[in-house]
Amino acid sequence: MESLLKTWDGESTVIQYDRPTGAWIIIAVHSSVLGPASGGTRMKPYPDLAAAVTDAHKLGMSMTYKFAVAGMSRGGGKAVIALPPDFDAQARPDLLRRYGTLVRQLDGLFETGPDVGTAPEDMDIIAETGSPHVFCRTEANGGSGDTGEATALGVFSGIKSVCEHLFGNASPVGKRVLIQGVGSVGGHLAHFLLEAGAEVLFNEVDLALISHFRDEMGLTYIPAEEIYTALCDIFAPCALGGILNKDSISRLKCRAVAGGANNQLAEPVDAERLQARNILYAPDYVLNIGGAMHAIGRELMDLSETEVQEQIRSVQQTMNHIFAIAESEGITTDEAARRIAEARLAEDEK
Repeated sequence: MESLLKTWDGESTVIQYDRPTGAWIIIAVHSSVLGPASGGTRMKPYPDLAAAVTDAHKLGMSMTYKFAVAGMSRGGGKAVIALPPDFDAQARPDLLRRYGTLVRQLDGLFETGPDVGTAPEDMDIIAETGSPHVFCRTEANGGSGDTGEATALGVFSGIKSVCEHLFGNASPVGKRVLIQGVGSVGGHLAHFLLEAGAEVLFNEVDLALISHFRDEMGLTYIPAEEIYTALCDIFAPCALGGILNKDSISRLKCRAVAGGANNQLAEPVDAERLQARNILYAPDYVLNIGGAMHAIGRELMDLSETEVQEQIRSVQQTMNHIFAIAESEGITTDEAARRIAEARLAEDEK
């Protein structure tokens, strides 16, 4: 644990043990160079505290790059609430209120919204003690609501850039897209793609979602053991991260990877592995900015829904720029995106 904290390149890590539940609360502030550190609150079990801290650190860094590439005046951070195996769901509201108190005590150093394991209804509870540093409460409680559709719109816009780069036309008509995870983001992405004329395949673990997309909508279900070997044009990871590694990349049968899951690369060298296999990678922290754009645009900038959606669609132009840099300089798309982010961070540090 000491090594994790010492070697991380972020600004600060706040760790609090919640004695009533046995949960650990980790808030990782990676950078406040561009503005207050902002990021979602992830709530799920972890093998141990070190795994939870590592996840918070990686996610916080991704948020820094996410905002920097998009040209937004926000810093990067992330919160993780690591639940114990025997967590009592009835204790959830009070845990969230105690977490909200911690967020408020940080006095604007960190601002948060939903992530894996949390929803706008949870933000309502967190805001009881954490306001005004909580985004995406339910619309009934003055927030901008669920971010899934907005995030999916950004991913869809990035996929259009992928299609333009690979096939000479931004339209995904006739393209075979395999979505891993059809929850809040992946489910909306499936609808965007179907409306655009793509062929959509999917993988999911939730039985109700499998029934909906396979039995009711008629989409092809791909079992977990075939997810990396299924033939497709674009593989769109929209579940948890870390799924692209030496083994899985060697088995992929796609032309591109473009999805909404955070931290899809298990390690930085995986971007080079994808490039070596001539698989175009759209960096996840560029594609999944839509939810943050929606929350900030609606709640802080007073933009209309139409204006926010137009802003989210700019992901397509951003990806075009990244692909052009990578191609002209002979570097990975991940490196190209990082260069853009680091140049902006360096500019604001002056």
